[in-house]
Amino acid sequence: MVAIAPDRARLGYALHEDEGEAFWLLGMLQTIKIGRSDTGGAYGLVEVVVPEGLGSPWHVHPEEDEWFYVLEGEITFWVGDTRLSLRAGSFAFGPKGVPHTFYAEAGGARALVGFAPMQFEGFQREVGQPAPERVLPPPAEGHPDMARLAPIAKNNGFEILGPPGPPPGH
Repeated sequence: MVAIAPDRARLGYALHEDEGEAFWLLGMLQTIKIGRSDTGGAYGLVEVVVPEGLGSPWHVHPEEDEWFYVLEGEITFWVGDTRLSLRAGSFAFGPKGVPHTFYAEAGGARALVGFAPMQFEGFQREVGQPAPERVLPPPAEGHPDMARLAPIAKNNGFEILGPPGPPPGH
């Protein structure tokens, strides 16, 4: 279990719009709002800014539930074989053990992503780059290297099943 940050966890805290530890990861800006050290790993919350057409690889968390609340724009979320179109104010839940993915539609999107327990943060720290500014990273060419990412994901509680975009066969 992760140690709880003594001051923040015990006394409470607030983060404003541009606060929290930010990473560039898979073409997105991801900012940790509730980290695993704040909750002993029990849960976490990340704000993601996703450019149009980008998102996560098709993946599954054997032990970690994941949920989304869209703040701006539109995100397509696949949970199993179900396609969900989420606009601002929409919510989706991806239970542990069910493959899922998401990607932003036209104009990009911003969302809150929750995890319980918070295992994903290890992947963010190992693969992501600390964001020097609260802007999207420079565009990358091609898809991420799934062969490189797969063992890192496995070490951080999830399995990559395919590249970003709709799940295989859709």
